[in-house]
Amino acid sequence: MAIMSLLAASSELSFTEIRDTLSMTDGNLSVHLRILQENGYVGVTKTFRNRRPLTTCALTRQGRKSFEIYINLLGTIVKQTRFVEKSS
Repeated sequence: MAIMSLLAASSELSFTEIRDTLSMTDGNLSVHLRILQENGYVGVTKTFRNRRPLTTCALTRQGRKSFEIYINLLGTIVKQTRFVEKSS
């Protein structure tokens, strides 16, 4: 969810920006991004900048919608929990 949260706050981020922000290893981040990409949540683009490879990532339309649904669900759970705590 940390990757999704970062990407939801930006139009796109580079692989290194995500890796460094989340203190992940290259291999770990690659695996997570591949799973998110395979499920249609994240788009990955590979280009070159100054003759160096550049991998950028962005939420897809489906990824953004799914993340918003998830955040709304969390908000509902928090509200329900607060109501139960006050009623007790």
